[in-house]
Amino acid sequence: MPRPTSSRGTPSAVRCLALAIATAGVIAVTPTLRSAAAPGTAAAPATAPAAATRAAPVAVPLAAPLVTAASAWIEALVPEQRARALKPLDDQRRTDWHFIPKFERKGLSLRDMNPAQQKLAMEVLRAAVSQSGYDKSLVIMQLDEILRIIEAEKAKNIRDPQRYFFAIFGTPADKGGWALSVEGHHLSLNMVVRDGRIVDSTPQFMGANPAVVKTTFAGLPATGVRVLRDEEELGFELVRSLDATQRGKAIVAAEAPKDIRAAGEVQSPKESAVGIVHAELGAAQQALLRRLVDVYCGSMTADVTAERLELIEMAPGGWDAVRFAWQGSLEPGVGHGYRVEGPTFVIEFVNVQPDAEGNPANHIHCVWRDKTGDFDLPAG
Repeated sequence: MPRPTSSRGTPSAVRCLALAIATAGVIAVTPTLRSAAAPGTAAAPATAPAAATRAAPVAVPLAAPLVTAASAWIEALVPEQRARALKPLDDQRRTDWHFIPKFERKGLSLRDMNPAQQKLAMEVLRAAVSQSGYDKSLVIMQLDEILRIIEAEKAKNIRDPQRYFFAIFGTPADKGGWALSVEGHHLSLNMVVRDGRIVDSTPQFMGANPAVVKTTFAGLPATGVRVLRDEEELGFELVRSLDATQRGKAIVAAEAPKDIRAAGEVQSPKESAVGIVHAELGAAQQALLRRLVDVYCGSMTADVTAERLELIEMAPGGWDAVRFAWQGSLEPGVGHGYRVEGPTFVIEFVNVQPDAEGNPANHIHCVWRDKTGDFDLPAG
């Protein structure tokens, strides 16, 4: 049943975010995202981000485009909107993050912006992440409209591709500190900028329900679209490449966990890393592990990616200290997950829940966290 028209005259029952900000020209589904390869089959090789320049000390990523985009968005808001969108840098809500569906979050939602403001907000997102990260974010938003259609009355208006919130803590500027949050169902992106440089970009969470689109609806991602395809397929490819001895070290649980650890918590899990170390992998397997790490880094800007990879190499043990751990089934459609963890970071991936149509293990949660401290705060 169609939802009522909003006070701005924009239909609430939008089929996708594109209908709300079509004039902005910001919706794009790349060929990678449209891949219809079946889960558990070999994916096309991921394009690795450009290699970072290896030098000490680590160069902190520049944030000039993000400062410019954020300032332009703020300028377009009216006072009431600014009161919701802008908070002090030390506001406790800055670290209040989660990816579950919620009616309200910190910040201002796309639904509460006019089309011009929506366009500027999406330019903030575009400046904060890479093209790949931007495209994935948009498809994740569109998947919420698929859920709204499938779930119908059960959705209770919480499924909404415009219920994604933008919040800024502090004042975007070349000097001083400020932070950005872009968050909604299955998306949480968090940046901290100091003196015009990005100093933290975590937690970085992306999810997908459905992980593989099974039913086509007009104007929405088509059947076969897998927004987090590489995150899943490279994990399968790596674990299946292991011999019996290697699997004995890498497979740490017969069943996958129900979800990622420390969801919504300010800092990453404190348990010791488990699994097989990079040094115990063959050359081709090491390359697969690095490609998997590149996929997560590749959702960020090129200089953030370069910084993350450089920090891995500079940490004690370098890449040889990075571990890969698998949990659950080696086949798609049955719960599975993995962790990739080194001294400076931890990646977690889980696919155990059914999608809205009941297809098993077709609902992904995955995250990159900074073990030295998320939100530019001490890991403590």
